[in-house]
Amino acid sequence: MKSSERNFARRIDLTSLQLFVAVCELGSIGKAAEREFIAASAVSKRLSDLEATVDTQLLYRHSRGVRLTPAGESLLHHARTVLYGLEKMQGELSEYADGVRGHVRIHANISAIVQFLPEDLGAFTREHEQIKIDLEEHLSPDVMQAVSEGAADLGICHVRDSASIGTPLQTLPYREDRLVLVLPHEHPLAGQTEASFADVLDHDIVGLHANSSISLAMQQAAAAAGRPLKLRIQVTGLDAMYRMIDNGLGVGVLPDRAFALMQGVGQLQAVRLTDEWAHRELRIVARDFQALPMTARLLAEHLRASQPPRQPEPLQRATAITDTAAASAPPNLAPNNAPARAQALPA
Repeated sequence: MKSSERNFARRIDLTSLQLFVAVCELGSIGKAAEREFIAASAVSKRLSDLEATVDTQLLYRHSRGVRLTPAGESLLHHARTVLYGLEKMQGELSEYADGVRGHVRIHANISAIVQFLPEDLGAFTREHEQIKIDLEEHLSPDVMQAVSEGAADLGICHVRDSASIGTPLQTLPYREDRLVLVLPHEHPLAGQTEASFADVLDHDIVGLHANSSISLAMQQAAAAAGRPLKLRIQVTGLDAMYRMIDNGLGVGVLPDRAFALMQGVGQLQAVRLTDEWAHRELRIVARDFQALPMTARLLAEHLRASQPPRQPEPLQRATAITDTAAASAPPNLAPNNAPARAQALPA
């Protein structure tokens, strides 16, 4: 931080920012003073000092109250961000006082959240009650971006080449799934036990939004077949897709476990897709597993160990998406030095 930036940070008074936000929200210095239990003259003085600090006028004062200047509107946005950050910091720190001894941020795609993470995270929290987990759902490319930028400690997603991200990431195998074609019992393809995606291209399709990995996989498969994708409707969740299919709006492609979990919602059946890209692997993603806080390392080890024994792969074989993996690492989460085979069609 530059010297001028440090000096500015020292001159900004948090109480003045709180009063400024209160005045903006209520449109009146008097009303803000009443709400904050402080004299109106003291509020006015703090606002004047704040304007002197930023060296610009923040409020237009008139007989009926105040109105924001353009600079005031900008400061209001930043002041709310700062105060929200302080509230969040206070909340997290208070959790430590209440017994929480760790905090792990995870971003995961919808396939992982629907199929596997509820059971795996539930088991982890029962073993480590003092560790708090924050989980957010994002598309696989956004998960990788968040991990790359440090917005998440761990990611769970279908991995693609990270060249566009600009930061090498390391991965560990987590789970596997297979995409299936979901359709009503009366659909022409319903009598089959398996089908290729080329058979689907003659029918209307209910799909996820365009940037989802399942959607991207279908688009690439249709392009490879030289045929258009009859995408009739796009939704943002697997449950919404399931209901659209059940009401005759088309067929859809879902992970097999997600279909099994939602059976009973409608009268649908699944047909196994024979295409190679229908078999997919979910991976645990981190910038550097060895540099993670201990709580995040514990969770990564727990998720890695939760993989069913039918696909054994020792932890020593964690993979780097690029060929810049840690050279010396403990055996439990040690990445090798070989670049990962990027998934061409993640989900």
